[in-house]
Amino acid sequence: MTPTDTATALPARQTLPAEERHATELAFLAAHDTGPRPPSWRLTPRAVITFVCGSGGEPLALAERHDTLPDKLVIAPKFVGERALVERCVVTLAGERGLLLVGEPGTAKSMLSELLSAAVSGSSALTVQGTAGTTEDALRYGWNYALLLAQGPTPTALVDSPVLAAMRAGRVARVEEITRCLPEVQDALVSILSDRRMSVPELAGTDDAQVAAAPGFTVIATANLRDRGVSEMSAALKRRFNFETVHPIADVDAETALVRRQAVAAVERAGAAFGVDDAVLDVLVTVFRDLRAGRSAEGWDVERPGTVMSTAEAVQVAVSLGVAAAYLPGADSLDLVPGHLLGVVRKDDPADHARLLGYWDGPVRRRAEDGSALWRRLWDLRENLR
Repeated sequence: MTPTDTATALPARQTLPAEERHATELAFLAAHDTGPRPPSWRLTPRAVITFVCGSGGEPLALAERHDTLPDKLVIAPKFVGERALVERCVVTLAGERGLLLVGEPGTAKSMLSELLSAAVSGSSALTVQGTAGTTEDALRYGWNYALLLAQGPTPTALVDSPVLAAMRAGRVARVEEITRCLPEVQDALVSILSDRRMSVPELAGTDDAQVAAAPGFTVIATANLRDRGVSEMSAALKRRFNFETVHPIADVDAETALVRRQAVAAVERAGAAFGVDDAVLDVLVTVFRDLRAGRSAEGWDVERPGTVMSTAEAVQVAVSLGVAAAYLPGADSLDLVPGHLLGVVRKDDPADHARLLGYWDGPVRRRAEDGSALWRRLWDLRENLR
């Protein structure tokens, strides 16, 4: 590589957006299913569902050969959840209605939003991150102040928000954590979703005073159930959305496979091989599921901690175990589990420490007494919960 090549080469990125990460699958599905598509959609609704849920392990075949695409391709599942949920989401978007994904933190709402946007619009980048500091401009528009001072309010000085850009192009806009936005900011979406146009009063008297949404425009928003009290949505805004609840993964094997898959990918991005035993991952996922449900797999009652024991948190613990195993010689993955669990449960309520100890004195001890060597080792690590 020449010095010029080095200077102009793109730097490596920690993560890629879904449309780049799965570019081959998206192009393949666009060529595979040539059926009718809603306005501005890159894929058919059926192909969007296949992209998100996978092809069931079966390869799909193209009717005609393409120079840049394989003749056959297995579409990998990307969202672990009910196919019926994904189908309802796709139908909502095809009807150009707003979609609100709600659920506990860590249930892959944002990931589902990203996948749907990438499949429908070819881009997941038109995103507003809701926070207490998000302003109305983030949902409407802003100004290039240098041009504004030089020219006054003109279309060239206008800076589109992601929502306005989606309206112009007929794409999907994403609003993450909508209930963390202040009510007056949320309400900027009411007229957008009902009238399907945005007024620009500063350009009154010109053809650019109103921007009409192009066919295909809609909004996917997400909200955590635990954040409802931050800024409750108005009844008017709620009516503009179809609500879909994303539940935690029901199947233990599916959750364990997901935790392993994502942890392996994260550790490999960190430059190492994933060296955590499957048995340790099984224990980790079991603990998370027991504490999340308030009941063990055997039916023993468990006091649930106040913090959310989500799959996403389980992945982060698995990643930490994998990094420690790779870069800290002599580190035993199971020995590290209690400390990382304590770090998870201490995030919200100090009393969760006692609840975790109660779990150790309950299901962990009983499994150890039933003869499981792995749970016996975990029971012996109780003193690490300090």
